[in-house]
Parts: sequence; structure tokens; C-alpha cells
Amino acid sequence: MGGVNPAGRTSGHQAFRRTVLDALPDQLQARTLLGLAAMMRLASGQADKSWLDAEGRPLDAAQIIEQTRQQVLDHTLIRRIEAPCFNAAGLPANRKASLALDTPLTFRIRRRQLPDDLPPTWQVREIDRHTLEVEVPAGNMEVMLPETRQAQVRAAGQLPSGFEPSRFYRSVHHPRGLSMAIFAASDCLGDSGLEWDTLRDQLDPDEIAVYAGNSIGQLDDEGWGGLLKCFVSGNRATSKQMPLGYGQMPADFLNAYVLGSVGGTGAALGACASFLYNLRLGVDDISAGRRRVVMVGTADAPVTPEIIEGFRAMGALADDDSLKALDALELLTDADYQRACRPFARNCGFTIAESSQFIMLMDDALALEVGAEILGSVPGVFVNADGWKRSISAPGIGNYITLGKAASLVRDMLGERALRERTFLHAHGTSTPKNRVTESHVFDLVARAYGIESWPVVAVKAFVGHSQGSAAGDQLTSALGSFAHDLLPGIVTLDAVANDVYADHLRLSREPTPFTADAAFINAKGFGGNNATGVVLSPAVTERLLTKRHGEAALDAWRARREAIRESAAHYHQQADLGHFRARYRFGEGVLEGPELEVSDTAIKIPGFARAVSLAVDNPFGRLED
Repeated sequence: MGGVNPAGRTSGHQAFRRTVLDALPDQLQARTLLGLAAMMRLASGQADKSWLDAEGRPLDAAQIIEQTRQQVLDHTLIRRIEAPCFNAAGLPANRKASLALDTPLTFRIRRRQLPDDLPPTWQVREIDRHTLEVEVPAGNMEVMLPETRQAQVRAAGQLPSGFEPSRFYRSVHHPRGLSMAIFAASDCLGDSGLEWDTLRDQLDPDEIAVYAGNSIGQLDDEGWGGLLKCFVSGNRATSKQMPLGYGQMPADFLNAYVLGSVGGTGAALGACASFLYNLRLGVDDISAGRRRVVMVGTADAPVTPEIIEGFRAMGALADDDSLKALDALELLTDADYQRACRPFARNCGFTIAESSQFIMLMDDALALEVGAEILGSVPGVFVNADGWKRSISAPGIGNYITLGKAASLVRDMLGERALRERTFLHAHGTSTPKNRVTESHVFDLVARAYGIESWPVVAVKAFVGHSQGSAAGDQLTSALGSFAHDLLPGIVTLDAVANDVYADHLRLSREPTPFTADAAFINAKGFGGNNATGVVLSPAVTERLLTKRHGEAALDAWRARREAIRESAAHYHQQADLGHFRARYRFGEGVLEGPELEVSDTAIKIPGFARAVSLAVDNPFGRLED
């Protein structure tokens, strides 16, 4: 797995550890804080003049932690929105106005700044080849007056301060979401400990797929956001804004610049359930034998004034006025912004966030063959719509079906006791009043149906906010952290469970809880009735299933091969903890256009690939007579 969100880097469980920091042993706390300090460029991982004491001696790790701890804590997770998204002066805007001119107005302007199409009553005189003088007659004149507007929403889950994913490769005007996708996919490859080119050479090129996207495209200034406002902002559209804005572009970037893949590709968009929709595509491909390796992911960067205003206008976000009213406050402090997202408590709306998450799926035989580190397994992802709805954003009934099916699968695979005692729920948990009621009712009703007395519920958005299509990726990677550390993050902003939450069969905790789990349910609810629930099994359970299928000897051989992979991954984690990231980005390498291929009626040989693409396909109809 790999990625980045407001809690930090995904690989090595760094982001997960940030959400359970106080419950960790001292050594892991120190590693987490040092890694985040390096990521935020507060500590370089090497002695330099900023990390020397008064006598010029390098500071040790404890001293660096002491100096940076509070800054790390204050500038990760949900917090007051930071520059460059917003600034103290306010958001740049324009206000339409009609000026009543009592006398003619004369002004001078540079030739290139004057519009081509002028009102017929305007008189233009040339001063020199660069400057014009314009006279506007008395009367009404329609203008746009520049102004700054104070943001009505000031809380968001931003990437750790100081971390900029575009720094780690040759990014040229790439939208932020795509830079995050490059970093996340590279982090995933590093975390795997596998050499991608070596792995690719073992496979038919068509046995690899990438399913990745985002829920609303790239809407910052380098993508469709800049394109759509170019006329009214007075800026020119660029040649990159249109193509780079598409929602499937994270998959396209991985194929073209990270993996060099010619296999399956695409993106399934399901609003806030998009990550699970793409995960289902990967699971289905591997289950059907169509692919052996699938990269699944999302990359969303929606912390922009326009997107925030759109959600605010819907009444979906926790804006400043609502937060003040919720706690009867006159002013909001930094601590209040950090508590903006309150799943299953008294709340007033979700907190927008940015995140990119990628996982590498592999069929079980290949995982054993290459010695892959197995973080867990996904036996199924269930998707259902809501049916008839009063409004497109209102919740419906589809989530009862997805969670019910997921629970049934776990019961059939692991048994009644495992389902009841050794599973937990990763809630969508957006922190809206509607969600706390409807999602808790789904959980409580399904728990009662399956005889679950006290189902643990995790809501990671309390820490990292709602990253739209990447939200379930945040949940899934957090669940993998829970498997690794036997800890469930608490819902840190849960001072008290709201009175309208259905919690008879649920366990909602503010503090981290020790818990050894066999499986987790990743739940997602999206606008428009997009419901999904994924099942992820722990590494221990996965090994038991592998032993049952392949035998103990095969598992022993896999464990022996895994040692070298673990060493490689550990080296990557060590470098990443020092802030030394290596983004994999290969622009313009190995480009092929067709004439270089060797094509027969059974295979296509591609230069640079060890194996040919087989043209054998399944024929479900049989052969007709000639």
C-alpha cells in the first residue's frame, strides 16, 4: 500500500500510527514523529545548520522531537486551512456593479489589456504603440470590482504542512491530485519491496491492470478548475488543463509514467464510494483469472475555494458559523478547527480533505511465488444503489444490502464466532447529522440480525476528514494498520454519542482500543445512492486460507522468499522516514506507436516486455459452422 493523507505517509503504517500516537510504545511514537518531521521538512534526517545546538553539535533524535513535536501535531490531520489554498487577506473574488457616470470617464490602458469588442460609444485614442487612452461617455457602465471575501469554511484535512508531492519528480503544471497519485503509487511500489520491472517480466503484459480515478476530477487551477474560469479570471487556457482534468487521469498517469502498463485500465466513479468501486473491479478481475496484478487507487485534491463553496452551498460542510453555534462560541481557535469532524456525536457537517491511496492486489499463487508481503486480502466488495429517492443527496436503502452481504460472506468464510467477536466496522462516518443517524441504523440493524452484541466502530474521518472518492482508501489503509498493531483508533472528537444515533449493538469509543481482528468492513456511502462495503481479512486469517489452499510446504517456501522482500521494503521505509522519497516517473521512456510490434495471429510481441501478449480469449458461445 502507498499514499499520503493529512496523517502522513501510508507505507509502513505511518499515517495509521499518527492516529493512535499516544497509544504506541515510546519507540514507535518517536519514529512516527521523526518521520513526519522529515516529511514536513522540519528535520532533514541529516545534521545541518538548523539542527545543531548552541555549540554547533548535531542534535540527537530526542532533541529534534522535543523541538518539532508540537509543530508536527499542529500541522497534521484536520486543522485551520493553510496557504496557499487560503490566506489571511481572504479569497480573491469579483463583484458585479453598475457605475453611474455623471461626467465622461477617461483612462489609459496597455494595448494588449483592452478587450477586442468594445461598446460603440467608447472613444479610443492611441498614445503610443503600447498605450491607449479610452473615453467612456456619461451614463451607466457595467464593471466587475475586485474584492476579497472571508472564507466561511476554514477547516480541512490537508496534507502535512511543508510536504509537496510535486517536488519529487519533474512535475510541470500538473494538477495537485495527479502529483499526489504519482507519489502514492511510487510509495506503494516502495512499500511492496518488489522490483516492478522484474515482476512485470514474469507476466503476460495483459495480466496487469490499473483501476484508479477520483470522484470529481482535477478542479484546481492546473486542471478543469483553471479551465472553467479562464475567461472570467482573465487568464488563458493552457493545453494541459483540458486533458489533465479527467477523472480517470490517475490511472492514465500510472500507465504512462509509473508502470508502463499496456494491460487493463479504467476508473469507476461512485462519488464518495469511488475507491471501493475500483477495488471491486480489481477483485473481480483477479477472481475471474483475467489479471494477476492490479493497482487500485484514487487521488482527490478538493481543498479549493470553489469546491468548498459548492459543498457549503449544499449545507453539507461544517462551516465556521455552524461550528460556533454547535459549541456556543464567539470565536474559533485552532483547537476548535481540529475538532471540526465529529462522527456520531453532535455535529454540523463534514470536513473536506485531500488524499491519495493505492494498493497492489495480487492473486494468491503469484503472491506466494514472488514472496510478497501480505498485508491482508479482499474476498469481496458489494455495491448497491438506493432505489427511489426524494433527493439525489439523501440516504437510502442500498447500504443495508451491501453490509448485509458482506457480513454474510464473513460468516460463511470464518464462522459465527469470528463475525461476532473478531470483526470491526470502518464507518463512512462523515460527521453530518443525517449520516450519524442513517449509517448507525444500518450498522445496528445488521448487527442485531447477525447476533452481534457490541460491534466496534472506527471513524477515521475524525482525524483526516472526508477526501471524497479517496475516503474508503483512507479507511482500508487504516484497517491494515489495525491488523498490524492490534489497535483500533478511537473517534477522538466523540465527547458523547448523539441522542439520535442507533448504538444498542455498537461500540463507539473515544480512545484507541486494543483489538485483534480477523476482518474489517470498509463502508462507503456516496451522493446519488452509491453504496459499497468491502471486506478485508487480516494477514493471519489470510495465511490460514493460503495454507488450506496451497499446503504448509508452499507457505514455508513463501516465508523464505519473503525475507529478501522484507529487507527491501525496510530499506525503503528507513529512507522515507528520513524524508528521502523516490518518486517513480518515467516521462517519454520506451514510447511505442505500433510499427515496432511483432504481430501474429496468436500473440503480440512488444519491445521492452519479456513476454508477449497472448491473443487467446475465452469464447462463451462456441464455434459456428462455416
